[in-house]
Amino acid sequence: MTKPIYLDYNATTPIDPRVAEAMLPFINEHFGNPSSSHIFGTEAKKAVEQARKQVADLLHAEIDEIIFTSGGSESNNYAIKGAAIANRHKGNHIITSAVEHPAVIEVCRYLETKGFKVSYVPVDEYGLVDVAEVQKAITPQTILISIMHANNEVGTIQPISEISRLAHEHNILLHTDCAQSVGKIPVWVDELQVDLLSVAGHKLYAPKGIGALYIRHGLHLEKQVHGADHERNWRAGTENVIEIVGLGKACELIGQDFSMSEKHLATMRNQLEQGLLRGFPFCKVNGHKEKRLPNTSSIAFKGLEANTIVSELSEKVAVSAGAACHSDNVEVSSVLEAMHVPIEYAMGTVRFSVGRFTTRDEIDRALEEIRRVVTQLQPQQVPLFLQTAGEEVKLTQFTHGLGCACKLRPQLLEEVLRKLPVPRDANILVGAETADDAAVYRIDEKTAVVQTVDFFTPVVDDPFQFGMIAAVNSLSDIYAMGGRPLFALNLVGFPSNRLPISVLEKMLQGAQSVAEKAGISIIGGHTVDDTEPKFGLAVTGMIDPRKVIRNRGAEPGDRLVLTKPLGTGILSTALKRDMLDRQQLNDLVHTMLTLNKEAGEAMQETGVHAATDITGFGLLGHLLEMLEASHVSAKLDFEKIPFIPGTFELATAGAIPGGTRDNLAFTEHGVEYGWRLSEVQRLLINDAQTAGGLLIAVENNRLQTLVDNLEKRQVETIAVIGEIGEKQDRPIQVF
Repeated sequence: MTKPIYLDYNATTPIDPRVAEAMLPFINEHFGNPSSSHIFGTEAKKAVEQARKQVADLLHAEIDEIIFTSGGSESNNYAIKGAAIANRHKGNHIITSAVEHPAVIEVCRYLETKGFKVSYVPVDEYGLVDVAEVQKAITPQTILISIMHANNEVGTIQPISEISRLAHEHNILLHTDCAQSVGKIPVWVDELQVDLLSVAGHKLYAPKGIGALYIRHGLHLEKQVHGADHERNWRAGTENVIEIVGLGKACELIGQDFSMSEKHLATMRNQLEQGLLRGFPFCKVNGHKEKRLPNTSSIAFKGLEANTIVSELSEKVAVSAGAACHSDNVEVSSVLEAMHVPIEYAMGTVRFSVGRFTTRDEIDRALEEIRRVVTQLQPQQVPLFLQTAGEEVKLTQFTHGLGCACKLRPQLLEEVLRKLPVPRDANILVGAETADDAAVYRIDEKTAVVQTVDFFTPVVDDPFQFGMIAAVNSLSDIYAMGGRPLFALNLVGFPSNRLPISVLEKMLQGAQSVAEKAGISIIGGHTVDDTEPKFGLAVTGMIDPRKVIRNRGAEPGDRLVLTKPLGTGILSTALKRDMLDRQQLNDLVHTMLTLNKEAGEAMQETGVHAATDITGFGLLGHLLEMLEASHVSAKLDFEKIPFIPGTFELATAGAIPGGTRDNLAFTEHGVEYGWRLSEVQRLLINDAQTAGGLLIAVENNRLQTLVDNLEKRQVETIAVIGEIGEKQDRPIQVF
């Protein structure tokens, strides 16, 4: 298999082998504490001071002007907070730009909550700060200006020397974030004339978790990390000797072959950029034409979606997106927004950043892959039906939203539905005015039609499994109301210019296998060409109008029973990011492939007050709908809520879909969480589910009967997770 091509050096760089070699002795041999006076300590101390000189030499600084930090973010935090607090007696105004990294912007926003005032100066269409705009923002209260040296997204280089002169004319301190510029262009403090300068090790072939801050002679900062007097009493904490050595060596290497490295970066960047612009005339380059980092190319593919491009390239070419397109909005980066890049370009912006180890061959191969992906994503006048390429298709790489987590935000959907007229047909027993799972229409006293429709984007990579899961999810709405499905129609969105038609065949075959298990037929359907794969069913069923189980009707004293574990949204997200092991994948697929047929039959046999299936709005979202419709409240015991094994660990690692975070915001007004529940645990019970279980409200004296009926039908998960109570201001309490 051909090795993937890395074109995301602005995100992080690999550790240079020469840097790793320099670090090894301090892993295996010289492990002493630099503050110790014995030979082990003095060896470590000498290494730290040698690294300090290497950093200082690269920056043209004095050795006592360099302190080591945990990285660029800490350096920025220390510089801005330390300078602001130490100089508060002089004023409370800070100036920064609209295109700064979050490690600067968020610090400024924090200081605003502490009484400081911040001006965010604009940039022009190239992302360049106008010195005149900085001058206009200065007030008698201004004590600090923080402007980045080079932008991490578009590469634009700011006029720091000019801003420094302006700042010092007004006796104002100047800080610059040089995380992206060190190692790519000259960064010399004697030329820039800055007071504070931040360095991030992992941007210049050193390890992650190490950085440096230049502090000009004579400057005082309020200490941020308190403790002993390490780093000449600037920053407490035993020095990270191993990584400090790595940072020092990385800086030494930059100084040794700087001009050659800068030329190589520009050559690789230009080869890539010219190849893309020749192939796609509708592209444009974001950022300044000349005042730009030699390795950075921000390319806007007009009318395309950047996260789709990045997702489809991810197996072969690593790049970054400048915007994320969702079902109801486009999230454009703050940098592109500040540059006023038109939305049709911003939504398709991809950042390519080359590095020391990028080769001509890699650029050629990357261009080939990028051309393939972008060509397939462009609108085709004649449909392009691809043939099977012989390699395994991973469906989750062809979509940027996953399963039910990609549905419209609950808040937005509710707003739309409120504006629709309520049908007046007396035979509509359940309609759009409620939050029930399906519509029910009465035919006669003993017969009613129950109908539902559901479709979504892939949650697994295998097309056959995706078809099965989509069918299980669609059928669930019928079972949740106590109905019996009769037949179904396919609903397909398919990118025929991106996927071979054999993938669609496998999806339909998967759905057919589930339909056979449910005892129904799929008798046609509807297909549209789409930018990403989507699949589901429109299902028609029958039900006795007197036995419809709705999501309203729960009564105080009822117990709440859940029939599947939670976590499918989190595990699906982890799958897309290659974070799942085989057992977790098996658990995920098994959960989503389990029909709610048996659970639905057990409800009908028992007689329950209310039920709903847990899908896109998560456990708390669907429960909140049930409680508000029933005018009651509920208490949930978090410890009794079942989760697929590994869900908590994966959520802690950040595998949380956007839909889950939307759900947490949507339910916030109606939930009181116990103080012991962490944010991750709160997200878990708001996780957007796909093909989830049933949530049943059953009278307490029928609870055991329901449990027995579920066990008789071999329902694997039977969890009694809470109890219904009298109506309260906040309907849900989780303890």
